[in-house]
Amino acid sequence: MAIVTDVFKHGKRVVGYGFNSNGRYAPSGMLHERFIPRLLEAETNDILDDEKLNFDPHKIWDILMTGEKPGGHGERSVAVGTLDMAVWDAVAKIEEKPLYQLLAERYGNGKPDDKVFVYAAGGYYQPGKDDKMLQEEMKGYLDLGYSVVKMKIGNGLEEDLRRIEAVLEVVPSGQSLAVDVNGRFDLKTAIRYAEKLEPYNLFWYEEVGDPLDYELQAELSKHYKNPMATGENLFSLQDARNLIRYGGMRPDRIICNLTVH
Repeated sequence: MAIVTDVFKHGKRVVGYGFNSNGRYAPSGMLHERFIPRLLEAETNDILDDEKLNFDPHKIWDILMTGEKPGGHGERSVAVGTLDMAVWDAVAKIEEKPLYQLLAERYGNGKPDDKVFVYAAGGYYQPGKDDKMLQEEMKGYLDLGYSVVKMKIGNGLEEDLRRIEAVLEVVPSGQSLAVDVNGRFDLKTAIRYAEKLEPYNLFWYEEVGDPLDYELQAELSKHYKNPMATGENLFSLQDARNLIRYGGMRPDRIICNLTVH
């Protein structure tokens, strides 16, 4: 997504860019039929900040959401979120600051974090991919400098335990390995896996059940003492709030992996 502005900096037109999340596809219909026309039809003063020196992302957000009903956050959030990213990118370029610095000044103490934790996500199931190939993949991430790697599980307990143990042979410890279920389990399966995973002391056990099944998450937290991660597939402030209210969240061992628009 590119938002082409009429602002020039150092002889170059300012263009804001946004990139949509994988796993949520084809927002183009909503963009072209609803959100882009609303933005293009807005009056200039309605999208500028009070000083008329830059765009106001919050005013633009309100314009994009005009007439939208509450709920239905999933696909819509990607369409609006991509536009929102492009707007913020343009705003930062107009102010001639990195976006992280702009956000730190507006919403923090002006000092952005100088370090950000990252991990390498992979370990997908693929035809013909054996444990040796999985080990080589994970070793490759460590060689690139990552301290934590993540793999997919959920294809069967015996197979997954074998794959996890194979990876644990090549990473420093269980704290170097996270596992991700992608929301496949019911509560019974989630607990059965939890009992087997706990001795490995993994970095986290992620997205175990349906993202809106807060009761499952809350009950699972009673059966698994090690860190869990969830929230990746929540796409609204309201869903995130309900996760915190009803999902048995504990700050000592549950990580909010949120993607909220």
